[in-house]
Amino acid sequence: MTTGRQLVSTLTSDGTLTLALETKEFPAPTGNQVLVQMEAAPINPSDLFLMTTGADLGNAEYSAGKIVAKVHPQVAAGQAARHGKPQTVGNEGAGTVIAAGDGEMAQALMGQRVSCVPGNAFSEYAIADAMMCLPLGDHTAEEGASSFVNPLTALGFVETAKREGHDAIIHAAAASNLGRMLNRICQEDEIALVNIVRKQEQVELLKGIGASHVVNSSDGDFEKDLASAISDSGAYLGFDPIGGGATTDTCLRAMERVAASQMTEYSRYGSNQAKKMYIYGRLDLSPTILTPSYGFGWTVSGWLLMPFLESCDLPTMMALRQRVANGLKTTFASSYKERVGLEEMLTKDAIMDYSQMKTGEKYLVTPHG
Repeated sequence: MTTGRQLVSTLTSDGTLTLALETKEFPAPTGNQVLVQMEAAPINPSDLFLMTTGADLGNAEYSAGKIVAKVHPQVAAGQAARHGKPQTVGNEGAGTVIAAGDGEMAQALMGQRVSCVPGNAFSEYAIADAMMCLPLGDHTAEEGASSFVNPLTALGFVETAKREGHDAIIHAAAASNLGRMLNRICQEDEIALVNIVRKQEQVELLKGIGASHVVNSSDGDFEKDLASAISDSGAYLGFDPIGGGATTDTCLRAMERVAASQMTEYSRYGSNQAKKMYIYGRLDLSPTILTPSYGFGWTVSGWLLMPFLESCDLPTMMALRQRVANGLKTTFASSYKERVGLEEMLTKDAIMDYSQMKTGEKYLVTPHG
């Protein structure tokens, strides 16, 4: 057995959320499992669902390695399935394999630094499946820590577009680490990309890395500018990480504005142009607003990484992984605002900052730092 600290999130039926570092015993890996000594793990929005959603962090109780907060009753009720069931946190990270099962794949990773997706990366140690580990070679743990969720999500968007017959994409909240990766991928694959941001400095940031179409949602002519970018690019497929509010609605409305302008005859049902938006996140927890502004030729759907990966055959999956490995310092490079240890990530100053999920301000956890 190997003993180490691990972050655990527990929500009880009365709406009490406890985030605590607990000492755990990690069993010896078996089969194609490996035991990874974790060195770096990013705090992604998907991790924050278990850590901060609906929580009153401003009035929480803070102590060494522990936070106790009240969760909004509606949010707590919506998570009834996890009441009283401790959840480990941290989708992905990187570290060194210090023990391996007797499986061939596991044994091949012994002693190597790898990225992995154990589901408990905010931990000093983690058991991971060798099939889901990516050897990092000479790359550092920090360079490899974010080599799964964001890179494969961005690649998944492009692969989804190609499968559905599109050669152009709209992406909201586009100045994020993921958004910048998507820009580089689209340039490499000759996919037109319309980027939606909310600040002028983000416009300049993306144009500085070669983005052709960047529109600012804070501008008074935003929807007009968005329609112009759609007209130039032919983008009738979009990906929205915001979820709540009017972002998806605005994109569909701008698509229809362009499509309708190309109609030779009026139709009360709108254009025949197929318009589709995928919601892949919930940066805004408010309801998704849809208005009757774009006829009937539209679809709103959800997009998640794991179901996408399950839809890939083995050659496609291996090609995606190899592309990530080849581009960790270029196409798939990530940047971080702060680096925190396990205890520091549970301080009030830190969690109040990273829970805001501000674009370009991601935190990196260093469990042994």
